[in-house]
Amino acid sequence: MSKKTVTVEQTGSPLRRPDVQRKTLIGLGLNKMHRRRTLEDTPAVRGMIAKVAHLVRVVDEN
Repeated sequence: MSKKTVTVEQTGSPLRRPDVQRKTLIGLGLNKMHRRRTLEDTPAVRGMIAKVAHLVRVVDEN
């Protein structure tokens, strides 16, 4: 049984954003525009995505 994953892409710049949002992006493995990461779909990851929803977009959910 494969684990569920979610792919996120950074669409917004962390410049002029609160430090918490910058660190959340780094925690998701994103730090430059248009980078994509495929992450395990856990409540913690979903919470991080929700925190920076204005800076990222969910590309794919498997």
